[in-house]
Amino acid sequence: MRKIVECVPNISEGRDESIINACADAVRGVEGATLLDVDPGKSTNRTVFTFVGDPDSIVEAAFQFAKMAYSLIDMTKHSGAHPRMGAVDVVPFVPVAGVTTADCVECSKRFGKRVGEELGVPVYLYEEASTNPDRKALKQIRAGEYEGIKNKIIKPEWKPDYGPQEFVPRSGATVTGSRFFLIAYNVNILGTKEQAHRIALNIREQGRSADEPGRLKAIKAIGWYVDEYNMAQVSINLDNYKITPPHIVFEECVKDAGEMNLAAAGSELVGLIPLEAMLMAADYYIQKENLFIIDEKQKIRLVVERLGLSSVSPFIPEKRIIEYMIGTKRNEPLASLTVREFIELVGARTSAPGGGSVSALIASLGAALGAMMGWMSYGSKKFEHLDKDMRRLIPPLHENMEKLIPMIDADTNAFNDYMNAMKLPKNTDAEKKIRNEKMQDGLKKAINVPLGVMRIADLCWPEMKELAKLGNANSASDLAVGAKSLETGIWGAKKNVEINLVQITDENFKKDVVKEADEIMNRAVMNLAEIEKILEGRK
Repeated sequence: MRKIVECVPNISEGRDESIINACADAVRGVEGATLLDVDPGKSTNRTVFTFVGDPDSIVEAAFQFAKMAYSLIDMTKHSGAHPRMGAVDVVPFVPVAGVTTADCVECSKRFGKRVGEELGVPVYLYEEASTNPDRKALKQIRAGEYEGIKNKIIKPEWKPDYGPQEFVPRSGATVTGSRFFLIAYNVNILGTKEQAHRIALNIREQGRSADEPGRLKAIKAIGWYVDEYNMAQVSINLDNYKITPPHIVFEECVKDAGEMNLAAAGSELVGLIPLEAMLMAADYYIQKENLFIIDEKQKIRLVVERLGLSSVSPFIPEKRIIEYMIGTKRNEPLASLTVREFIELVGARTSAPGGGSVSALIASLGAALGAMMGWMSYGSKKFEHLDKDMRRLIPPLHENMEKLIPMIDADTNAFNDYMNAMKLPKNTDAEKKIRNEKMQDGLKKAINVPLGVMRIADLCWPEMKELAKLGNANSASDLAVGAKSLETGIWGAKKNVEINLVQITDENFKKDVVKEADEIMNRAVMNLAEIEKILEGRK
């Protein structure tokens, strides 16, 4: 999975377009970073930027962005309605995909350290990045705002985490850290502002008071009326969609509205949403309604319909789902080739792609043929009695097929660490020791790739055997080829494991790998024979 971090900084400038554009261009100039949104506010005199990238590119983009803002904004001349501490006020790093909050904390610390050391601006850590309970919430650190920094920063308890312990009039101070992805989400209610607010009080964590808390955790909400839409809304901030996801919020609002004899009329997403949150909603409705949907696009369409996300304006996934908006591409150059191109490349005078990549491909085709037999046994009147079985058997094979496809490229890349280690210096005994350790680590990584192919392929046998017994007999030959492909893919991957084990000096590692590989291979031989026997008996 691609690693995606979101950065949502704001600068203390919302009126001068030349400054705003220069900061935006600073982000655009960093390879690997994608600027998603620029939201200036004239009355608040601040602008919020949203950009994404991998951990390295996001830190670089945030630094270049901040560097530009510090050079153009003079806080001694700033005024605005929004609380602020500096030219670059707050720089949160948010996990989106393939990264954790801890990863984003590390991003914030790298950013803060560079700003403090290279640009000479005081930097404070907040939220998950801070270990000081008195300096954790943004409002704690911002207390006194820019005007209060001069007298505040000289106190021992307010020494910055990075940068000088002194007031820098032009730049002020910056706050950085990590928080979870915030989803702004509104549920439409055909009622009054007061009725929508009653629902908000019911669901939000704060509730009505400390003695009367709301039902949902990590939720902030109020009710308002939108003249433009001619209806009320429960306006909600989801502080952590993994604790309370949008579909649960929607269902609770619908329930409360029904109890008040009001109609809920869909919902509205404000800003962007991670793909994971949409797929969580899809899984919820698939299970609730006993649906059978595997295709991701169909899952997204289901969520759009069930949540009424197009009730106010068309919900376009490519413009609202972060992963779709930035066009995340699989790093799979081999798997993305045409069949002809891949075969010709295998047959060329190059060492890669070789047997390992071919083994992964063959294994993935084996899982695919198993899934194919499942699909050929599902959805028609003739095989209606198999509906429940096929709904159970198809998904694991489909998932394992998807997992095996990236292994085609992973095998070719498996030796990168080993090759890099070989280039390390070996002039002294210490250097030789480090080089040898790195080479051994690289070899182990190279072994774990084909071993991973074997493990994934091994998971397919239970469903393949059941399909051999139950599936559409007209697809028996397809399943037979699939079973043989699984066994061949496992055999080929095992050969790659064995050839690399020769250079391993860790005897315990070697012993464990040999034992596991032999067990998987033996199961493959036995399962293939069993499937062939079952299919032969169905003729």
